Amino acid sequence: MTSIVQPTASSPSNWEDLNLSAQPSPDQLDNIKAQLDLILLALEAIANLSSEAMLQAATDLKLESMISDRVSLWRLRQSSPLRKGQGGRKKLDVDEARALTLIICHLAKQHSELIRRAVALLEQLTEQNREPHQAALLGNYLDAFHNTYQERMEEGEKASTDSLTNLALKLLIDLLFYGNPQGVRRLWLTLLDRSLPTVPN
Repeated sequence: MTSIVQPTASSPSNWEDLNLSAQPSPDQLDNIKAQLDLILLALEAIANLSSEAMLQAATDLKLESMISDRVSLWRLRQSSPLRKGQGGRKKLDVDEARALTLIICHLAKQHSELIRRAVALLEQLTEQNREPHQAALLGNYLDAFHNTYQERMEEGEKASTDSLTNLALKLLIDLLFYGNPQGVRRLWLTLLDRSLPTVPN
């Protein structure tokens, strides 16, 4: 089975790129939910995004039927298994995952110049053997990411500063690619690939 909702004339242009060879298992969907929420967290942190900006992206992409208001957006993000609390949690379906994928790439494209500047700074500091937080843009991003992760995630207060920094910087570099013309397909394939169970050697 592929999409539950068949694309229509008003569907976003990249919707047909988000194909499935088989319906994801519940565990795979849990993994996809967690990945999508973390990527959105990174976008929030680097671009100081509000929920209104995400809702505007849904409107731009004609996805209001799935993400119509702040409550529906919160419920989708709260479905991540990494989140604190159970209140409002719902199961994310495949088409909602598609919608969040399109929104992420739309926002990454909107803020591509900022993301590109941040990644260029990271490369420069790495070459100079300097810490990322020594650049104001990266320091602000890392602080925002750390604070939001610790506030929202179940394991947030247990996570080490180094592990959160590494996660934040990896997500930042990923965002650079998701804002590209092929970003939607790249993110979708990454989500599916990372959601597959690992086979022990």
